[in-house]
Amino acid sequence: MMRQMALEAVLILSVLAAAPIGDGVTLAIAGRSNANPSIAASGRLVVVVWAAAQSEGGTDLYAAVSRDGGHSFAQPVRVNDGGGDVRLSGEQPPRIALVPAAGRDPSIVIVWTAKGVDGTRLLTARSDDGGATFAKASTVPGSVASGNRGWEAVAADASGRVSVLWLDHRDASKPASSGTSMTHDGQQHTGHAMPNDGVAHAQLSKLYFTQLDSAAATSITGGVCYCCKTALAAAPDGALYAAWRHVYAGNIRDIAFTVSRDAGRTFAPPIRVSEDRWALDGCPENGPAIAVDARRRVHVVWPTLDQSSGSDSPTLALFYAATTGDGHFSARQRIPTEGVPRHPQLTVDRNGSMAIAWDEQADTSRRVVVTGARVDHDLLQLGQRAVVSSERGEYPSLASTDEGFVVAWTSGASPSSVIRIEQITPARGGSR
Repeated sequence: MMRQMALEAVLILSVLAAAPIGDGVTLAIAGRSNANPSIAASGRLVVVVWAAAQSEGGTDLYAAVSRDGGHSFAQPVRVNDGGGDVRLSGEQPPRIALVPAAGRDPSIVIVWTAKGVDGTRLLTARSDDGGATFAKASTVPGSVASGNRGWEAVAADASGRVSVLWLDHRDASKPASSGTSMTHDGQQHTGHAMPNDGVAHAQLSKLYFTQLDSAAATSITGGVCYCCKTALAAAPDGALYAAWRHVYAGNIRDIAFTVSRDAGRTFAPPIRVSEDRWALDGCPENGPAIAVDARRRVHVVWPTLDQSSGSDSPTLALFYAATTGDGHFSARQRIPTEGVPRHPQLTVDRNGSMAIAWDEQADTSRRVVVTGARVDHDLLQLGQRAVVSSERGEYPSLASTDEGFVVAWTSGASPSSVIRIEQITPARGGSR
C-alpha cells in the first residue's frame, strides 16, 4: 500500500550553471547531516537518494526527483519507514534502480542497509508514481542472516528485473570462525585485521546475489575484500556484469570480474581485471565502478597502489580497463589525478560517451573531480578535468541524462553537510 511521506525537508534550488563550479542544486533536510548520495537518470528524469542523520542519532533516507534533467527537484520524500534504523557509509550508500515501464515514468527501486537483529540486513522500497510516494519497505531476499552485509550494487534490465549484489559476512560471524576480528558496526569500518592465513580466512567473506522477484540468494564466490563497494551493470541483451575487490594469495587485493549470460541464474568463474598486486593487510574501503555501453563493451575504473614507477613511496592511483566479456581485459591505463584519488564512479550514455568522477585529497581537504571520456580503438581518451566542488566534497555519484551527465556528492562537513548536484558536458564522440 502506497503512503504519502511527511515533507520534513528544506529544498534549496537555483539556476544550474554551465561552468564546472556553478550555482547548481543543493538538496538538504533541515537540521540534519546530509550525506551518502546516489543518483540515477532516465531521459530527463533524475532521482537522487541520500541519508539524513539526526544529531541525537538515527538516520533516514530521502529521495528527490527532477523532471528537467537535474535543473530543479521536487520536494524530498522519505523512503524508509522511519525509526532511524538506516546504516550507511561512503562506500555503501543507498542504491537506485530505474525500472522501465511502458507509457509512464520508470518505477524507482531503492536498496539500502539497515540494522538487523544479529547484524545488518538489506531493505528495499519501490515507487510507482514517479517518487511521490514509496511503498512500505521489504527485505531483500536472502539478506537476513547473522553478521553484517552491505556494500551493495543494483541494476535493472530491460525486462524490469532488479538484481542486487552485496558483500556478506554471515559465515565469518559463526563461532567457529571467530579467531580473527572482521567486524563492522553497520556504518563504520572498525577492523579487518588478517592473520597469516588471511586468504583462507577471507573465504568467509562472500559475494551474494539475488533478484527482487526471487525467494532466495546465492553465493557467487568467497574471498572478497570486505567493505569495498561492489559494482553491477545490466547490458541491453540481459547479461549482467559484476566487479569487486578480491583477496588473492599473499593478501593481494585486486579487482575481480564475472558475467552472467542467463539473467543471473549462473555466473562465469571470476577473472582478474588487472595484475596490480596490491598487497594490503586490511581493507582499503575503495571499490571499483563499472558501466556497459550499447555495444556491450564493459568499462571498469578502480583505485589501486601504483607501484610501476619503482618509487620507494608508491601512491594510490586510478586505472581503467575494458572487456567485451570474453574473459580478457585490455591493458590497464592510468587516469591522471592531482592528489590522492578515491571512490571512483563511472557512467556511459547511449552514444558511448563516458564520465568518470572521483574525490581526491587537495591540501587538507577533499574535492570532487569529473572528466569526460571516450574510447578510441581500445584507448581511453580523456577530456578536460573539472573540479566541481567549491568546498569539501567527497563520494560522488554519476548518471547520464538526455542533456549530458549529472553528478551528486556530499558537500561540506557534518553536521552541516548537504547534497550538491551539477551538470557536466559530455565528451564528444563515443566508443569505437
